[in-house]
This record gives sequence, C-alpha cells and structure tokens, in this order.
Amino acid sequence: MQYAQLGRTGATVSRLVLGTMNFGPHTTEEDSFSIMDRAVDEGVTFFDTANVYGGKEHRGHTEEIVGRWLARSGRRDEIVLATKVYGEMGPGKNDRGLSALNIRRAVDASLRRLQTDHIDLYQMHHVDRSTPWEEIWQAMDLLVAQGKISYVGSSNFAGWHLAQANEAAARRGSLGLVSEQSLYNLLSRSIELEVLPAAQHYGLGVIPWSPLAGGKLGGRRPDGVRRKDADRRHDAADLTEQLERWETFCADRDLAPGQVALAWLLHQPGVLGPIIGPRTMEQLDSAIGAFDIALTDEDLAALDEIFPGPGGPAPEAYAW
Repeated sequence: MQYAQLGRTGATVSRLVLGTMNFGPHTTEEDSFSIMDRAVDEGVTFFDTANVYGGKEHRGHTEEIVGRWLARSGRRDEIVLATKVYGEMGPGKNDRGLSALNIRRAVDASLRRLQTDHIDLYQMHHVDRSTPWEEIWQAMDLLVAQGKISYVGSSNFAGWHLAQANEAAARRGSLGLVSEQSLYNLLSRSIELEVLPAAQHYGLGVIPWSPLAGGKLGGRRPDGVRRKDADRRHDAADLTEQLERWETFCADRDLAPGQVALAWLLHQPGVLGPIIGPRTMEQLDSAIGAFDIALTDEDLAALDEIFPGPGGPAPEAYAW
C-alpha cells in the first residue's frame, strides 16, 4: 500500500480509497463487513461513503452498514472516514442541498447512522448553485469548531467552483476544501483541462471516481463479453477498436486491465488515489494489486495514444 497526505493537510491516507456504494444494494452486510476487514488488514485506511447511498428507497442504509461495522470491529481510529452531503434525503424542501439548515441536520443524521462522534472528511456531493459560499462555510466552520468534522472536501465541482469555494473560505480565515472527487479515468479525462490545475493550485487531493469507466476498462468477463457501462456514459459499441487496443496493450505486458487502469491514475500528477467500489473480495484483492504495477514513460505515452486526453490544461490545450 502507498500513502499520501490528504491534500495540503497533515493527515495521511492510503492511496486506495474504499468506496462503499455497493454495500447494501449489491453486497450483503456480512460480505461488506468482510471486505472492510480485509481492506484495513491490507493497509487501506481511507473509507468513503455518502448519506444517499443505499438505493433510492433505502437512502442512508450504506452509512448504517458502515456504522455497524465500526461498532463491531472497534477499528474506527484505524481509518479516515469520509461521507457526503447534498442529495435528497427526505420529502421536505430543506432535505437536500447545502443550506446551513440542511448541513446541520444532515451531519447529525450521518453521525447517528455511522455510530461515530466525528467525520474526518465531510464532502459536498455536488455544488449548490442556490446557496452562497458564505453560508456554506459558516455552517462547515461551526461543525469543525464543534468537533463533528475535521476537513471539508468537494465532489463533482468545476475548476471555477474550487476557486470560488476556496477564495470564500480564505476571506473567513478558514482552511477551505482539501479534496475533490471527480470523474476521471482513461476514457474520461476532461478534468485535466481545469479541475486538476485548480486542485493543484489550491492544494486539494484529487480522488477519481469510476476509475474503470463503469467496468469497460476492466477487460472482458470470463465468458469473453465486454462489460457494459450501466450509466451509458460511453457506448462500448462505439469504443470497440479503442478497447481492443487497450486489451492488447495489457495482454502484451501480461497485466490485468483493471489493475493497469488504476495504476495509470496513480501515476497522474495531483491524484491522491482512486475510489474502488468492490462488490466482492476478489475485486478488492485485484485493486490492491495495482500498486505492483510500475508504468514506464513509454507505457504512459502509449496509453495517451490509445486514450488521448484534452491536450493538457486550459487554455494551453486549445490556445496558447
């Protein structure tokens, strides 16, 4: 396992983040407990969840599973625990978003479900276009002062949102954002234009989600069929030639595609570590194997040819 600082903070976390979104909807509680046990045994110290995880009709259920594991295992102090706020958690008009009212309610509800007295990284799951930053930071600073959270992060922010958030925090003398979760993988590299440069400028650790592009970068299933992305962000039929080149690249080096996709992210400047969302123990073990892969400059250049990015940061990528 590799470790790094959580953005510009003094906290140390594993460079592999255990995502829990599958716990409950796709993975039983018993298997979820086993995966969390194994993850910590293997050196994973960074756990990520969200208040909305658990399925449309069971939002909060995943936090409850993590909370019961924390209570049973006694390993709370061995991990850095992250969760998120923003999504709709009830029928009320104030049961979603980043208003000070909802943040106060949501953090207390997450603490109850997680059976802990503090959250290490409290992340805004999405930008709230209707709430002023001054209100958001007033609420977050209060939670820090109360000892309910330690750090604040973001998810799905644009580069200019990172700038807005951190400049507003600086005006208050607050630490501001320390991390950003973004969609980032070999097939989705648009964050290289502005999100990555902004995150590096402000000292945020970037945490890629969907590192395998919904399974497409994980190679073929045992039956030889290529995996399909459930959210249809990319149509596998349109990527056949590209994915065949990718699978050949991995086969020529006798490497598992999923591990190479994770290793590529670990080689990218500004990336703290990708989130993996294992449904099974085998998927967890495979992900940990990514740390055994060292990609050469020639390998990275070959991958850029197969999956060309936007050309670097903006505006250099398209102007001068």
